Amino acid sequence: MSRIGKLPIEIPEKVEIKIEGNRLTAKGPKGQLTREFSPLLSVQQEDNQIVVKRKSDQRQERALHGLTRSLINGMVEGVTKGFEKKLTMVGVGYHAKLKGKDLELEAGYSHPVLIKAPAAIEFEVEKTNITVKGIDKQQVGEIAAKIRAVRKPEPYKGKGIKYADEQIRRKVGKTG
Repeated sequence: MSRIGKLPIEIPEKVEIKIEGNRLTAKGPKGQLTREFSPLLSVQQEDNQIVVKRKSDQRQERALHGLTRSLINGMVEGVTKGFEKKLTMVGVGYHAKLKGKDLELEAGYSHPVLIKAPAAIEFEVEKTNITVKGIDKQQVGEIAAKIRAVRKPEPYKGKGIKYADEQIRRKVGKTG
């Protein structure tokens, strides 16, 4: 049995969970998230917990068991605390600024790069530090990856956009 899948998910006081068939809706102080799950699994609310159970021991159901539990846990955590990713810009002349709700990056190109903010995402900028905030973990990670892809960190000088906790493996340059 899945070690992660069999763990129950505690529901905080402020969160309201609604289960309709294979659709789960989590509503909390930060917002509301809805997600559909595989009909091979059953998601049930028992007392103040959510339990994910599988109907048989087939390979596909075993694979979905832990994933489904992790997704539901991410939804509950997202509507209570929210998620954030921090990025840092390293390089001379690299900086970011907000343009309305969107993010404008100066990353060494001849033109600024504009990243549009989806509905549930907000950006915070302090010169070279960017914070991506939202309630959907997958969407926050995807937008942060798009920002990083504008100018990936290079191994020789370390210039580029990197995650705040990311370590860049540096290479030795030419010997002369």
